[in-house]
Amino acid sequence: MSLDTYLMFVVASLVVVMIPGPSVMLVVSQALSSGKSSVAPLAAGVGLGDLVAMTLSFLGLGAILAASAFTFTILKWVGALYLAYLGVKMFRSSTSLSADDGQTTGVSGRSQFISAFITTALNPKSIIFFIAFVPQFVSTEAALAPQFVILGATFLVLGVLNAAMYAVFAGKLRSMLRDPKALKRFNRVGGSLLVGAGVLTAAARHG
Repeated sequence: MSLDTYLMFVVASLVVVMIPGPSVMLVVSQALSSGKSSVAPLAAGVGLGDLVAMTLSFLGLGAILAASAFTFTILKWVGALYLAYLGVKMFRSSTSLSADDGQTTGVSGRSQFISAFITTALNPKSIIFFIAFVPQFVSTEAALAPQFVILGATFLVLGVLNAAMYAVFAGKLRSMLRDPKALKRFNRVGGSLLVGAGVLTAAARHG
């Protein structure tokens, strides 16, 4: 793999990860609700979800999803319903704050990590994307395994950094406001974003 090819992959990956999708909408919503403490678990969840989606793609599930409309639809609706559930839960969540960092009480880092992981890993478009996108930058004249490892690791790092940046921005925005009425509006906005992400996921078409 030439340096030019690798740099093209980095630029293309940056564009891809920065486009708001279900995972980014989840990260923003959770960070709006929970503040800066959510950055690490959300970014880690997105990273692990991308790793699982990428691994499943390389193992052949991406090809199965691309060929089977039924399998794609099942996975799509599972992810969509999960996002909608999280959105309704956030919409109805408490607006009480802890004293130290403006964090909403009752939201654990573990649950945020799991939510980000499930949302990212269950997105069928992500699984198909990896099998279609990454091979375009692989040279067939060189060993394939090292190239997949390098490109996969690069994409994961960029994805984690992107999720962390979105979470930091949303967390700082939320920490500026401590009024319960404003926090209630933030929760409703975040919940609406998640429900919207669920609708986008449900509307995704096979192929």
